Amino acid sequence: MKTEHHIDLSSAEMANLWTAYQQDTMVICVVKYALATVQDTEIRSVLEFALQLSQLHVQQLTSMFNEEQLPIPDGFNEKDDLNLQAPPLFTDTFYLTYIHNMGKLGIEAFGMALANSARLDQCQYFTNCLTEYTQLFNQATQVLLSKGSYTRPPHIPKPKQVQYVQKQSYLTGWFGKRRPLNSIEISNIYFSMIRNILGQALLTGFSQVARSQEVRNYMIRGRDISAKHIEIFGSILSEDHLPPASKWDAQATDSTVAPFSDKLMMFHVTALISIGISHYGASFGTSARRDLGALYPRLMAEIANYAEDGANIMIDNGWLEQPPQAPDRDQLAKMHVKGRTN
Repeated sequence: MKTEHHIDLSSAEMANLWTAYQQDTMVICVVKYALATVQDTEIRSVLEFALQLSQLHVQQLTSMFNEEQLPIPDGFNEKDDLNLQAPPLFTDTFYLTYIHNMGKLGIEAFGMALANSARLDQCQYFTNCLTEYTQLFNQATQVLLSKGSYTRPPHIPKPKQVQYVQKQSYLTGWFGKRRPLNSIEISNIYFSMIRNILGQALLTGFSQVARSQEVRNYMIRGRDISAKHIEIFGSILSEDHLPPASKWDAQATDSTVAPFSDKLMMFHVTALISIGISHYGASFGTSARRDLGALYPRLMAEIANYAEDGANIMIDNGWLEQPPQAPDRDQLAKMHVKGRTN
């Protein structure tokens, strides 16, 4: 007779659940506020679906934490982190673009979580999440298209035949004539612009409503970094006479009333920075031109430094919740020795 044993979560599976709980509780707060201010009925429908998914996820995650006898993270909640009475801070189009981008990031995150999981229940959970967020992304895409708000990457002529690189000059980027960007490099640059445009709008809104001057200054600094990165990427596309990503009507209003706690806004921004670093890293790895190979590490270093400063602000204010951590074996050994000598 086969005996079934309970298999504890691996560190990767524990990290997946902890991260998902933080993200979903944050999304619930953001989307609840968006639903309190949005006017467009089609956009409202997308937001309602996003809220439904995150609320379902939090219920399922809470059950898993309880079953595994793990402490449920604090995350974010309506009482401490949300002000539903605040006037609109962003336009309706911003929220549609925001959910579209969150859907895309969710697909990436859940795909990674699935790939890092081994237990059947964990694999099934993240498979379901992946399917749900694909539906959310597709729904947001269709609404963007129907409203004429979807911005497409530049078009280039179709190749007439298969070609192979013949000369090392294909890699040239610093000196001499640069070859035109290839389709992979164009895609990397274009979507880096899109993410920075959305980030700039988010940071602009947050800078207007942050209660702490330190947090306000941090948001302003991030807004300016995004603007600089947008300009850099736009100039690279323009060099090959390719249209840069345009700024759509997805901006902040003139409200100065905070809908969210400083803690939530700082978490949101630092989480997006870490995702931005990973995207720049992927772009670095798939860009053949030397100038691009030098550009991405420089931009990554800049936002990594910005992220560290954000983490320090969160630590100083007691906002940085710690994920599950390995035991400090050296410290345990010292405590054991100290106990024996007493």
